[in-house]
Amino acid sequence: MPYKISFIGAGNLAASLCMELYNKGFLINHIISKTGVSAKALAQKCNSSWSTELLIPENTDIVLVAIPDRTLKDVLHNVVCNNDTLIAHTAGSFGLEVFNRRFLHTGVFYPLQTFSNNRKLLFNEIPIFIEASDTSSGLILESVGKQIGKTVRFSDSSGRTLLHLSAVFINNFTNHILTEGKEIALRAGFSFEDLIPLLNETVKKACEIGPENAQTGPAVRNDMNTLKKHLDLLSFSPELSNIYQELSNSIIKRYNK
Repeated sequence: MPYKISFIGAGNLAASLCMELYNKGFLINHIISKTGVSAKALAQKCNSSWSTELLIPENTDIVLVAIPDRTLKDVLHNVVCNNDTLIAHTAGSFGLEVFNRRFLHTGVFYPLQTFSNNRKLLFNEIPIFIEASDTSSGLILESVGKQIGKTVRFSDSSGRTLLHLSAVFINNFTNHILTEGKEIALRAGFSFEDLIPLLNETVKKACEIGPENAQTGPAVRNDMNTLKKHLDLLSFSPELSNIYQELSNSIIKRYNK
């Protein structure tokens, strides 16, 4: 019999995960969000009840808490659920230590991916990392993960927090650099579309041969003339000059030993 799953949170991650589980035949029991607007909208899609109260229905098997990290501790402190219910959060930067001792079965269910509104993701390409307070909870989370994800791996908090840090570099920092690169191109009258073939090849090559083997550019060649010219061009922004200098120095240190 499919597990009855309730959600605390109805944002991008919660919505994607909820709909994937629903489409795979899991019963979505209840959805909770702070204002209720997003919970109601999501509940209508998966034939579920919803509320704004942190009260989990008694017949729930699993609670997945998919909310911003900054609110996690406070929500977990106030949620009320059956002692036999397995409650797991989806945060990469926290472990089991955030759960109150009154919870008997706790876990982490961390899909390593970036989630945005209205973007359809293929869950069978997403690795899922789990942790659990006990063997039975681990087996339940593993079973759920295997029905939707690419791979399911057990990972303790220390390893997963480093993995989360790695994801920040690869996703968040990369997006910021792309944004700044786009702005620089726009200053000269070029569009982001002009850079997309370069971006596609950069990612493709990094995936195929490894990013450490794909590095090119003036810093890896230790081309000080070009580096200085670029810094001069960035005189309009001390912040970008700083970023350029720091990243170039890091590349030089790695490749010019």
